[in-house]
Formats: sequence, structure tokens, C-alpha cells
Amino acid sequence: MSYKLTHLKELESESIYVLREVAAQFEKPAILFSGGKDSIVVTYLAYKAFYPAKIPFPLVHIDTGHNFAETITYRDELVKKLGARLIVGSVQESIDTGRVKEEKGYYASRNRLQTTTLLDTIDRYQFDACIGGARRDEEKARAKERFFSHRDELGQWNPKNQRPELWNIFNGKKNMGEHFRVFPISNWTEMDVWQYIYQNNIPLPSIYFTHERACFLRNGQWLAAEPCMKLKPNEKVEIKQVRCRTVGDISCTGLTLSKAHNLTDIIAEIAATRITERGGRADDKRSETSMEDRKKEGYF
Repeated sequence: MSYKLTHLKELESESIYVLREVAAQFEKPAILFSGGKDSIVVTYLAYKAFYPAKIPFPLVHIDTGHNFAETITYRDELVKKLGARLIVGSVQESIDTGRVKEEKGYYASRNRLQTTTLLDTIDRYQFDACIGGARRDEEKARAKERFFSHRDELGQWNPKNQRPELWNIFNGKKNMGEHFRVFPISNWTEMDVWQYIYQNNIPLPSIYFTHERACFLRNGQWLAAEPCMKLKPNEKVEIKQVRCRTVGDISCTGLTLSKAHNLTDIIAEIAATRITERGGRADDKRSETSMEDRKKEGYF
């Protein structure tokens, strides 16, 4: 009986290999879980990589306090379903203790504040490897990442100080206080992720599918009209049929006008669109190098 190695099976095999390398090389790894589709796929890959044992890494969620309710509900249900351990870092706690200062105004966001909370959480639990769902096709700064991406003792990333990974040989050696970010689905595309979710029947938060939501238009982008959002005098709330293409803090997650009610519809929509996946992320539009600047500071 022949075994046909499709491109998705190749990608899955590569990702599982990376996850097992993490388990072999590091003492205290964790999965950075945002509740977005990419971190969900990474979590299911980890489940498959170590089955029938439980996932050997805790899921770490940095809660901005301005998350979509659907994401939090899904997170708690998934943790219970997989029997995983959940660690939550709170941005609100970071604000309350004076670690960060909350932004004010119409464009205020807690997205950048996550970095301090994340680094504090890594330090508190002494994680030496944090597994994320970033992909190289998402954004030019993420295209510079290795599978094993070194961070210094301050949690900062230097794109010029990364190690070669010839023949998928990974070097996880580090000095005291340093850690790695690991990206098992680096070589996947957005379409690969959606096709894998479809092929493996992976459940997702309902926010990824078309639904009615109160939203408003700002700078050509639809945003959710939630209590944490401050509207300008000329902005009005409308009920629209929308869905999220990428999920993050409410303040920076753009909504897509859509009629995609199932995975087949989403795959067809992605195949036809000419707008990039992060084209609806307001945080990426603050400057030309906003993502790279945040990553250098210790962002996901």
C-alpha cells in the first residue's frame, strides 16, 4: 500500500518534528496561545505529536482584557477538551501594578502592552522556549524568523543574530536568562492553515465565520463597536455581516465584510482575495516597521 505524501502532510511532519525537538532540547517550554487559528493549529499539532500522552507544554495566554468573548470561551473549552494546563498573563494586572501605562484617545490599544506582560510571565515561570504560531508569509518581519528564534536576556530579538538551520538541525543552546521563540508552522501559508483545519475538522471560535456584529468604519477599516472602543463624533455604529480573518485585541482586529459561513466558503474567499491576511490589523499600520519594532522589544 503506497503512502501519498501531500504538501500538507509534509508540513505537518515538519511541524511535529520541530515540536518534538523543543521537547528534547528545552526544560520548560510553553505554547503561546492567542485563540487565533494559527495558535490553535499549533496546539492540535502538539496534541498529535505526543499522543496518547497529554501535551507536555502549558498553554500561555496573554489576556489584554479586551479580547473577543468568543475567543475566551473557545480557549476554556479547548483546554478542558485536551486536558491541557493554562497559564494566563493579565495586561490589566500589569496596568494596575504600574508595569505599563494604558494608552488614551481614539487609537488607544493594549496590543503593545502585551509585550511587558509576556516577558514578565516568561520570567515568572522561567520558560526557556515559547512556541508560537507565526508564519513567514504573514509579514516581512516574521519572514526573518528562524524555526528556533533566539531572544537575549531582556527578551529582545535581533534579526542579525540568528543561527543557521541547515538540514533542519536546530541549535537551542543559550546562556542564563535567554530563551527561544519557536515557530513550528513557519513554512505554512494562510491557505495551508485553512486547508489543514478543513482536512482535520478542527473546531474554531465562531468569530472566524460570518455573523452579525455592531461595528463602525475607521480609515477604511471596519472595527468592532465594543465598550473598550472610543468612537469619534462622526463615526456611527452599524450592523454588518462580518467575520475575522485574524484574531487579536479588539482595538486592532479589523473585521472583514463576508458571506463565508463555513470552511469551504472561507477557503474560496481566501483564494480570491488580493488583500493580505494582516491587511486588516490596525496595529501594523502605525508605522512601516511596527511589527519588527514590537518583535525587537519582545513581542510574539
